[in-house]
Amino acid sequence: MPLTNVIGKVAFVTGAASGIGFAVSNTLAREGMKVVMADIEESALEKAFSRLKDSGVEVSQFILDVTDRNGFSDARDFCLSQYGEVNLLVNNAGVNVAAPLYEVTYKDWDWVLGVNLMGVVNGLQEFLPILLESGVEAHIINIASVGGLVGMRGLGIYNASKFAVVGLSEALRADLESTKVGVSVVCPGMVSTELSSSNRNRPLDLKNSLELDPHDPVVSTDTQKPGTAPEDLAEQIFEGLKSGRFFINTHPEFGPVIAQRNRAVQVSFSSPKDKDLVNAMQKMVLPF
Repeated sequence: MPLTNVIGKVAFVTGAASGIGFAVSNTLAREGMKVVMADIEESALEKAFSRLKDSGVEVSQFILDVTDRNGFSDARDFCLSQYGEVNLLVNNAGVNVAAPLYEVTYKDWDWVLGVNLMGVVNGLQEFLPILLESGVEAHIINIASVGGLVGMRGLGIYNASKFAVVGLSEALRADLESTKVGVSVVCPGMVSTELSSSNRNRPLDLKNSLELDPHDPVVSTDTQKPGTAPEDLAEQIFEGLKSGRFFINTHPEFGPVIAQRNRAVQVSFSSPKDKDLVNAMQKMVLPF
Protein backbone atom coordinates (compact mmCIF):
# COMPACT_ATOMS: atom_id res chain seq x y z
CA MET A 1 0.00 0.00 0.00
CA PRO A 2 1.55 3.32 -1.04
CA LEU A 3 1.65 6.39 1.18
CA THR A 4 -0.08 8.48 -1.44
CA ASN A 5 -0.03 11.85 0.30
CA VAL A 6 3.03 12.69 2.40
CA ILE A 7 2.54 16.44 2.82
CA GLY A 8 2.11 17.28 6.48
CA LYS A 9 2.56 13.65 7.54
CA VAL A 10 5.03 12.66 10.28
CA ALA A 11 8.08 10.44 9.76
CA PHE A 12 10.41 8.92 12.36
CA VAL A 13 13.87 8.00 11.02
CA THR A 14 16.59 6.16 12.92
CA GLY A 15 20.29 6.56 12.13
CA ALA A 16 19.39 10.00 10.83
CA ALA A 17 22.62 11.87 11.62
CA SER A 18 24.49 10.66 8.54
CA GLY A 19 24.47 8.48 5.46
CA ILE A 20 21.21 6.94 4.31
CA GLY A 21 19.28 8.16 7.35
CA PHE A 22 20.23 11.78 6.82
CA ALA A 23 19.54 11.60 3.08
CA VAL A 24 16.13 10.01 3.66
CA SER A 25 15.29 12.62 6.31
CA ASN A 26 16.26 15.39 3.91
CA THR A 27 14.23 13.94 1.05
CA LEU A 28 11.13 13.36 3.18
CA ALA A 29 11.34 16.86 4.68
CA ARG A 30 11.75 18.49 1.27
CA GLU A 31 8.67 16.59 0.09
CA GLY A 32 6.64 18.17 2.89
CA MET A 33 6.84 15.69 5.76
CA LYS A 34 7.53 16.55 9.39
CA VAL A 35 10.60 14.48 10.25
CA VAL A 36 11.83 13.33 13.64
CA MET A 37 15.52 12.55 13.26
CA ALA A 38 16.87 9.97 15.72
CA ASP A 39 20.47 8.92 16.23
CA ILE A 40 22.86 7.71 18.93
CA GLU A 41 25.54 10.31 18.08
CA GLU A 42 24.48 13.50 19.82
CA SER A 43 26.96 15.92 18.22
CA ALA A 44 26.47 14.51 14.72
CA LEU A 45 22.71 14.62 15.13
CA GLU A 46 22.79 18.24 16.28
CA LYS A 47 24.76 19.20 13.17
CA ALA A 48 22.49 17.22 10.87
CA PHE A 49 19.36 18.63 12.50
CA SER A 50 20.66 22.20 12.27
CA ARG A 51 21.56 21.71 8.63
CA LEU A 52 18.02 20.67 7.73
CA LYS A 53 16.35 23.14 10.07
CA ASP A 54 18.27 26.01 8.50
CA SER A 55 17.00 24.96 5.07
CA GLY A 56 13.46 25.78 6.19
CA VAL A 57 11.96 22.30 6.57
CA GLU A 58 10.15 21.00 9.66
CA VAL A 59 12.35 18.63 11.65
CA SER A 60 12.89 17.58 15.26
CA GLN A 61 15.69 15.57 16.86
CA PHE A 62 15.83 12.78 19.42
CA ILE A 63 18.89 11.02 20.86
CA LEU A 64 18.27 7.28 20.58
CA ASP A 65 20.18 4.05 20.96
CA VAL A 66 17.97 1.66 18.98
CA THR A 67 18.93 -1.23 21.27
CA ASP A 68 17.36 0.63 24.22
CA ARG A 69 13.70 -0.37 24.47
CA ASN A 70 12.89 2.28 27.05
CA GLY A 71 14.57 4.84 24.83
CA PHE A 72 12.41 3.75 21.90
CA SER A 73 9.31 4.06 24.05
CA ASP A 74 10.39 7.60 24.97
CA ALA A 75 10.96 8.35 21.28
CA ARG A 76 7.42 7.25 20.46
CA ASP A 77 6.04 9.44 23.24
CA PHE A 78 8.14 12.36 22.00
CA CYS A 79 6.67 12.03 18.50
CA LEU A 80 3.14 11.92 19.86
CA SER A 81 3.71 14.91 22.12
CA GLN A 82 5.23 16.92 19.26
CA TYR A 83 2.88 15.99 16.43
CA GLY A 84 0.07 13.80 17.77
CA GLU A 85 0.73 10.99 15.28
CA VAL A 86 3.31 9.10 13.25
CA ASN A 87 2.64 8.03 9.67
CA LEU A 88 6.00 6.65 8.55
CA LEU A 89 8.59 4.60 10.43
CA VAL A 90 12.03 4.25 8.83
CA ASN A 91 14.17 1.62 10.56
CA ASN A 92 17.57 2.52 9.18
CA ALA A 93 20.25 2.39 11.92
CA GLY A 94 22.86 -0.28 11.20
CA VAL A 95 26.38 -1.44 12.05
CA ASN A 96 28.81 -4.03 10.75
CA VAL A 97 31.68 -6.27 11.77
CA ALA A 98 33.54 -7.37 8.65
CA ALA A 99 35.36 -10.61 9.43
CA PRO A 100 35.11 -14.32 8.64
CA LEU A 101 32.91 -16.22 11.06
CA TYR A 102 35.84 -18.17 12.46
CA GLU A 103 37.28 -14.91 13.81
CA VAL A 104 34.22 -13.24 15.35
CA THR A 105 33.18 -13.27 19.01
CA TYR A 106 29.94 -13.40 20.98
CA LYS A 107 30.34 -9.66 21.53
CA ASP A 108 30.40 -9.12 17.76
CA TRP A 109 27.19 -11.14 17.39
CA ASP A 110 25.47 -9.34 20.28
CA TRP A 111 26.36 -5.89 18.97
CA VAL A 112 25.43 -6.36 15.30
CA LEU A 113 22.24 -8.33 15.92
CA GLY A 114 21.30 -5.95 18.72
CA VAL A 115 21.38 -2.96 16.37
CA ASN A 116 20.52 -4.39 12.95
CA LEU A 117 17.80 -6.83 13.97
CA MET A 118 16.59 -5.93 17.45
CA GLY A 119 16.71 -2.23 16.58
CA VAL A 120 14.09 -2.97 13.91
CA VAL A 121 12.12 -5.14 16.33
CA ASN A 122 12.13 -2.38 18.95
CA GLY A 123 10.91 0.13 16.40
CA LEU A 124 8.06 -2.14 15.37
CA GLN A 125 7.05 -2.94 18.92
CA GLU A 126 6.81 0.71 19.90
CA PHE A 127 5.48 2.31 16.71
CA LEU A 128 3.35 -0.33 15.00
CA PRO A 129 0.46 -0.03 17.48
CA ILE A 130 0.09 3.71 16.91
CA LEU A 131 0.39 3.28 13.13
CA LEU A 132 -2.48 0.80 13.26
CA GLU A 133 -4.60 2.76 15.72
CA SER A 134 -4.51 5.92 13.62
CA GLY A 135 -6.79 4.36 11.03
CA VAL A 136 -5.13 6.34 8.23
CA GLU A 137 -2.56 5.40 5.60
CA ALA A 138 0.81 4.66 7.17
CA HIS A 139 3.98 2.89 6.14
CA ILE A 140 7.06 1.12 7.49
CA ILE A 141 10.40 1.12 5.66
CA ASN A 142 13.03 -1.34 6.87
CA ILE A 143 16.52 -0.79 5.50
CA ALA A 144 18.10 -4.18 4.89
CA SER A 145 20.79 -4.85 2.28
CA VAL A 146 21.60 -6.91 -0.77
CA GLY A 147 23.43 -8.83 1.96
CA GLY A 148 19.96 -9.89 3.10
CA LEU A 149 19.39 -11.64 -0.23
CA VAL A 150 22.69 -13.49 -0.71
CA GLY A 151 25.44 -14.52 1.69
CA MET A 152 28.85 -12.90 1.23
CA ARG A 153 32.31 -13.88 2.38
CA GLY A 154 33.44 -12.06 5.52
CA LEU A 155 29.98 -10.67 6.30
CA GLY A 156 28.35 -13.56 8.12
CA ILE A 157 26.94 -11.63 11.08
CA TYR A 158 25.79 -8.78 8.86
CA ASN A 159 24.19 -11.28 6.46
CA ALA A 160 22.39 -12.99 9.34
CA SER A 161 20.97 -9.68 10.56
CA LYS A 162 19.87 -8.50 7.14
CA PHE A 163 18.38 -11.84 6.06
CA ALA A 164 16.36 -11.61 9.28
CA VAL A 165 15.15 -8.10 8.43
CA VAL A 166 14.05 -9.25 4.97
CA GLY A 167 12.19 -12.26 6.36
CA LEU A 168 10.66 -10.20 9.14
CA SER A 169 9.48 -7.64 6.58
CA GLU A 170 7.88 -10.32 4.41
CA ALA A 171 5.99 -11.70 7.40
CA LEU A 172 5.01 -8.19 8.49
CA ARG A 173 3.58 -7.40 5.08
CA ALA A 174 1.45 -10.56 5.25
CA ASP A 175 0.29 -9.71 8.78
CA LEU A 176 -0.71 -6.19 7.72
CA GLU A 177 -2.36 -7.12 4.43
CA SER A 178 -5.86 -6.18 5.59
CA THR A 179 -4.77 -2.90 7.22
CA LYS A 180 -3.84 0.56 5.98
CA VAL A 181 -0.19 0.11 7.00
CA GLY A 182 2.16 -0.70 4.14
CA VAL A 183 5.63 -2.22 4.31
CA SER A 184 8.78 -1.82 2.21
CA VAL A 185 12.18 -3.42 2.61
CA VAL A 186 15.18 -1.73 0.99
CA CYS A 187 18.08 -3.92 -0.17
CA PRO A 188 20.84 -1.63 -1.43
CA GLY A 189 24.30 -2.61 -2.58
CA MET A 190 27.30 -0.45 -1.74
CA VAL A 191 26.40 3.04 -0.55
CA SER A 192 28.82 5.82 0.35
CA THR A 193 28.28 5.89 4.12
CA GLU A 194 30.20 5.55 7.39
CA LEU A 195 29.14 1.91 7.90
CA SER A 196 32.76 0.73 7.78
CA SER A 197 33.55 2.91 10.81
CA SER A 198 30.42 2.04 12.79
CA ASN A 199 32.59 0.68 15.61
CA ARG A 200 32.83 4.31 16.81
CA ASN A 201 29.38 3.79 18.37
CA ARG A 202 30.06 0.35 19.84
CA PRO A 203 29.35 0.15 23.60
CA LEU A 204 32.39 -0.49 25.78
CA ASP A 205 30.89 -3.67 27.24
CA LEU A 206 30.59 -5.12 23.72
CA LYS A 207 34.10 -4.25 22.55
CA ASN A 208 36.47 -7.18 22.21
CA SER A 209 39.32 -5.22 23.76
CA LEU A 210 40.57 -1.67 24.22
CA GLU A 211 42.69 -2.10 21.11
CA LEU A 212 41.40 -1.31 17.65
CA ASP A 213 39.92 -4.32 15.90
CA PRO A 214 41.86 -4.77 12.63
CA HIS A 215 38.66 -5.79 10.84
CA ASP A 216 36.45 -3.10 12.35
CA PRO A 217 38.01 0.39 12.30
CA VAL A 218 36.65 3.08 14.57
CA VAL A 219 38.22 6.08 12.92
CA SER A 220 36.30 7.83 10.17
CA THR A 221 38.12 9.83 7.53
CA ASP A 222 37.02 12.60 5.23
CA THR A 223 37.90 10.62 2.13
CA GLN A 224 35.10 9.80 -0.26
CA LYS A 225 33.59 6.40 0.49
CA PRO A 226 32.92 4.14 -2.50
CA GLY A 227 29.37 3.44 -3.56
CA THR A 228 26.14 5.16 -4.50
CA ALA A 229 25.52 8.62 -3.06
CA PRO A 230 23.01 8.38 -0.18
CA GLU A 231 21.01 11.19 -1.78
CA ASP A 232 20.44 9.08 -4.90
CA LEU A 233 19.41 6.12 -2.79
CA ALA A 234 16.99 8.29 -0.80
CA GLU A 235 15.26 9.39 -4.00
CA GLN A 236 14.79 5.75 -5.02
CA ILE A 237 13.41 4.93 -1.58
CA PHE A 238 10.95 7.82 -1.80
CA GLU A 239 9.78 6.71 -5.24
CA GLY A 240 9.29 3.21 -3.87
CA LEU A 241 7.29 4.61 -0.96
CA LYS A 242 4.99 6.58 -3.26
CA SER A 243 4.37 3.57 -5.51
CA GLY A 244 3.90 1.14 -2.61
CA ARG A 245 6.70 -1.23 -3.62
CA PHE A 246 7.58 -3.94 -1.14
CA PHE A 247 11.09 -4.75 -2.37
CA ILE A 248 13.06 -1.59 -3.12
CA ASN A 249 16.18 -3.00 -4.76
CA THR A 250 18.36 -0.12 -5.81
CA HIS A 251 21.47 -1.71 -7.33
CA PRO A 252 20.59 -3.65 -10.53
CA GLU A 253 24.16 -4.92 -10.90
CA PHE A 254 23.37 -7.43 -8.16
CA GLY A 255 20.34 -8.76 -10.04
CA PRO A 256 22.18 -11.60 -11.82
CA VAL A 257 23.81 -12.76 -8.58
CA ILE A 258 20.48 -12.81 -6.74
CA ALA A 259 18.85 -14.60 -9.69
CA GLN A 260 21.65 -17.17 -9.60
CA ARG A 261 21.19 -17.70 -5.88
CA ASN A 262 17.41 -18.03 -6.26
CA ARG A 263 17.89 -20.49 -9.11
CA ALA A 264 20.15 -22.60 -6.89
CA VAL A 265 17.39 -22.71 -4.29
CA GLN A 266 14.79 -23.55 -6.91
CA VAL A 267 16.69 -26.46 -8.46
CA SER A 268 17.39 -27.90 -5.00
CA PHE A 269 13.74 -29.00 -5.04
CA SER A 270 14.41 -31.12 -8.12
CA SER A 271 14.21 -34.89 -8.02
CA PRO A 272 17.31 -36.97 -7.14
CA LYS A 273 17.85 -37.80 -10.81
CA ASP A 274 18.71 -34.12 -11.34
CA LYS A 275 21.44 -34.12 -8.68
CA ASP A 276 24.14 -33.10 -11.16
CA LEU A 277 22.15 -29.98 -12.09
CA VAL A 278 21.50 -29.22 -8.45
CA ASN A 279 25.17 -29.52 -7.51
CA ALA A 280 26.28 -27.45 -10.48
CA MET A 281 23.86 -24.63 -9.75
CA GLN A 282 24.67 -24.51 -6.04
CA LYS A 283 28.38 -24.30 -6.75
CA MET A 284 27.78 -21.35 -9.06
CA VAL A 285 26.46 -19.10 -6.31
CA LEU A 286 29.19 -16.57 -5.66
CA PRO A 287 30.12 -16.03 -1.98
CA PHE A 288 31.99 -12.83 -2.92
